[in-house]
Amino acid sequence: MDTSIRIAFLGLGNMGTPLAQLLVQDGFSLTVWNRSREKMAPLAAAGARTAATPSEAAGHADLVMTLLGDDHAVESVTLGPDGLLAGLRPGAVHVGMSTVAPGLSSRLAQAHAEHGSTYFACPVFGRPDAAAARKLWLAPAGPEDVFARIRPVLERMGRGMSYMGADPAAGNVAKLAGNFLIASAIEAMAEAFTLVEKHDLAPAQFLEMIDQAVLQSPLYRRYGTLLAEGQYAPPGFELRWGLKDVRLVRQQADLSASPMPLADLIHEHLLSSVAQGRSLWDWVAMGEVVRERAGLPGRRPE
Repeated sequence: MDTSIRIAFLGLGNMGTPLAQLLVQDGFSLTVWNRSREKMAPLAAAGARTAATPSEAAGHADLVMTLLGDDHAVESVTLGPDGLLAGLRPGAVHVGMSTVAPGLSSRLAQAHAEHGSTYFACPVFGRPDAAAARKLWLAPAGPEDVFARIRPVLERMGRGMSYMGADPAAGNVAKLAGNFLIASAIEAMAEAFTLVEKHDLAPAQFLEMIDQAVLQSPLYRRYGTLLAEGQYAPPGFELRWGLKDVRLVRQQADLSASPMPLADLIHEHLLSSVAQGRSLWDWVAMGEVVRERAGLPGRRPE
């Protein structure tokens, strides 16, 4: 494995931190930046360089990776006065791993082209424990020649990937559609679990049966267990970010004239959950809205 490529990682949240740690472990020359500077300390202790601004971090890198919370953060960190684009050398590559609107990916690709660099989208599927264990699934999208160059690095970050084509926006469409399916599974399980619970059957017992008989799905098993047991903390994916993603799904559906009535229902349940103070709970807690409407007692994370 060639570790001579210099990498900058911007955004050390629940997902970014374990991915940056993997790069340090693999021996890459890594520079990190995060808005909250204290989150850089463990990586600095492990051998990473720290930067005061995204621009400074990008100046040390051939490849810059960003994993940030929303479109505003990505746009600010990339295009702001001290943004990474200001420090990025021509010929370098920016890999955007955040879940953002496809239109933002297109705008960033244009900005990079004008700068002489390349924007490449690579959103990921998985939770923080999967990131730490190299078990994410990646959805890379961007120019094929760039994909060939950066693929060895991406392969170190997950168990596999599905190349979505030369248009970076395609990777973000795939990510949003994938997250919509996960949210739909949570909604469906919440309704089914509520029905069986109202008939004095334990949701965990029902899940065990249905997983063996019908689903045989790691996704249903994982999220179903969290939902059945009310395991809402610590969150692997905060509910507020789930609401953000479903908003993006509905936005993209409107732009493409794609009716998505289930997305509207999920949005309502996520928004209700936020209104009830559950923003920082795991997003499976959207199922509490279904339970409470059925007259079942509410649950809180322990």
